Amino acid sequence: MSRITRKFEQMKAQGRKGFIPFISAGDPDLETTAEAVLLLAELGADIIELGVPFSDPIADGPVIQASSQRSLAAGTTLEGILKMTTELRDRTQVPIVLFSYLNPLLNYGIGRLAVDAAAAGIDGVLVTDVIDDEASAISDTFAKNNIDLISLIAPTTIDERLEQITQHANGFLYAVSRTGVTGARTETSSEAEELVKRTRRFTDLPIAVGFGISKREHIEDVWQYADAAVVGSAIVAQIEEAKNRAELLKRLRAFTISLLPER
Repeated sequence: MSRITRKFEQMKAQGRKGFIPFISAGDPDLETTAEAVLLLAELGADIIELGVPFSDPIADGPVIQASSQRSLAAGTTLEGILKMTTELRDRTQVPIVLFSYLNPLLNYGIGRLAVDAAAAGIDGVLVTDVIDDEASAISDTFAKNNIDLISLIAPTTIDERLEQITQHANGFLYAVSRTGVTGARTETSSEAEELVKRTRRFTDLPIAVGFGISKREHIEDVWQYADAAVVGSAIVAQIEEAKNRAELLKRLRAFTISLLPER
């Protein structure tokens, strides 16, 4: 059983829902990212998503695109991210998911990544642009190393595709709350709740909702019908605005506390 599955079972037993923050690994540098992971875990993050920087992040809005560029400019590599998570495992057991496009993973090598990520304490990998047979093959490779392939679903995903996707998904499903790219919004989408309801017909896997979740009211809304809420761009924006590591961690602490409802 993966750390992700254990976490969701623990939350279910406790009668509560999950908080999953996203940050771009290496923005502004990997040392700061490590401190941010530890802080988020301390503040109550149930799972943490680490974005792998990529030069053409087409599913992401301007905030995360810019953070990916800053990370690449700082020299962040997938090898460096795995080294960082290896060292983090001495200090925290929070489940960690790599959020990536397929290209960086192919460049590293899927089989090699499965072995190295498992050794580095990675619990899951979410690949934004992999589908069907390719997704199934990757899922099988990861599963042999006790790593979950986290699959994306969207309001535009038809029921037939939902059934196919859930067959090779593990850990949890990431439900995109609306069509378009990532980015904070003032209102949540009613499409997300309908998507979760449709998906429940095909799987018992936990479902997390993300894209546009940016304040406490959004999280409270998502927790009414899904198992977890993912917050990305709103957190990354706090990191972008900080002038140094101390200010970054201070801003991250204050913003995260402002986000989290009572649990």
